[in-house]
Amino acid sequence: MTVKQLSLPELVAACAEFGIGKVGLWRAPVRAYGVPEAAALVRSAGLEVTTLCRGGFLTAVEPGERAAALADNRRAVDEAAALGTDTLVLVSGGLPAGSRDLAGARERVADALAELAPYAGSHGVRLAIEPLHPMFAADRCVVSTLAQALDLAERFPAHQVGVAVDTYHIWWDDRAPAGIARAGAGDRIHTFQLADWTTPLPAGVLNGRGQIGDGAIDMRVWRGWMERAGYTGPIEVELFNEELWARDGREVLKETAARYLEHAV
Repeated sequence: MTVKQLSLPELVAACAEFGIGKVGLWRAPVRAYGVPEAAALVRSAGLEVTTLCRGGFLTAVEPGERAAALADNRRAVDEAAALGTDTLVLVSGGLPAGSRDLAGARERVADALAELAPYAGSHGVRLAIEPLHPMFAADRCVVSTLAQALDLAERFPAHQVGVAVDTYHIWWDDRAPAGIARAGAGDRIHTFQLADWTTPLPAGVLNGRGQIGDGAIDMRVWRGWMERAGYTGPIEVELFNEELWARDGREVLKETAARYLEHAV
């Protein structure tokens, strides 16, 4: 998503050229290209798919909508398995129209996980619950903190459900370091993503993720917390940013790799 202006073949070629051996993929471009074709493309380039994003949106009340969401998440698990990644990132979904019941929405996420977790586990795929910044609680994600994500994940085996740690969404939370330690102790950190916090936020706020080094987050501190928690997996950079998308994608990819080395290593 950081360089969504690149087609899938262009992304794979650029990763190979710049020595980037791992890539996190999003479902929309994968499905547009074709899941089997995308899997063959990344394999032929020697690329490892770290995660597939995203499943989730599991808070609907109406039975037909819930059934459709569950079916779509099973398809997402199938796609992740086909791509060779063991991690599907979940964004829980926001409040249903007219609802103010955050606790009830979170319980519906748990109910959905009770159906999806065994299915994912049987396919060798882990579900990674990603908490999003509270500004998205109403319309996108009722899970706002790492503690809330862990409270859901810990109802299920760790090889089925864990969490995604994204600096952009939880950098403000002084309980996050303790949550990282808790997640590490339970082997529930399934992915680690970097994006910086820059202001002012753009209209709509969704595409306000800053390039590493441009904002308020100390990436080395976060990496240290993750290492002390025992995390040794891939570190992804995920940037939603209109200005970056307007630039040459290869240039942005190369810049992002350089910023990672400068600010996170």
